[in-house]
Amino acid sequence: MLLSVVIPCFNERETIAAVVSAVRAARPNDKEIIVVDDCSQDGTCEILRGEIDTLVDRVIYHEVNQGKGAALRTGIKAARGDIVLIQDADLEYDPAEYSNLLAPILNNQADVVFGSRFLGGAPHRVLYFWHRVGNGALTLLSNIFTNLNLTDMETCYKVFRREIIQAIKIEENRFGFEPEVTAKVAKTRCRIYEVGISYYGRTYEQGKKIGWKDGFRAFWCILKYNLRR
Repeated sequence: MLLSVVIPCFNERETIAAVVSAVRAARPNDKEIIVVDDCSQDGTCEILRGEIDTLVDRVIYHEVNQGKGAALRTGIKAARGDIVLIQDADLEYDPAEYSNLLAPILNNQADVVFGSRFLGGAPHRVLYFWHRVGNGALTLLSNIFTNLNLTDMETCYKVFRREIIQAIKIEENRFGFEPEVTAKVAKTRCRIYEVGISYYGRTYEQGKKIGWKDGFRAFWCILKYNLRR
């Protein structure tokens, strides 16, 4: 079983080396690491071409900034593993939890796994109230249309059997990826599980990028991709 870890990256000079190191140390050992740099302008590319280049299987560079969804589209297309896992480059999520995320698929119970920040007793940094309210509202609206009972639709940690995610046409270029892929996965009628994960959230001063405009886009994407035949 080969695991493909896809890491979309944009202006993550302070964290990309630590993330790659943590991914390399995580189980399983048999994995490929694909970093997609979305035209970083802060020195991230120089780090990727230097100390990171020999530590990962592929680094793909976008010549124009397109967004997280576009970076994931590129990385997922390049994946060769049996299972594809999405890992952010900002240290908010812990690669040491891969084994828990993979277990439902390896046990042939699931085809897709969502890592929930709000399920179970794992550590969770206390941050923005309105982000939590918005996340809950978007997850609820998504569940209404998909008839799923997810607790964290907007989570980064999503794990797929490769044939499932590569069969999905990803259209969103930014953070609309999350509601889009949730809607399209739900339509496949595949087996979806949730696993509780820890969360070490960042502040905007530390580099957090998602904002209120992305929340409105997510709302539109829920309607668009669930109502469209």
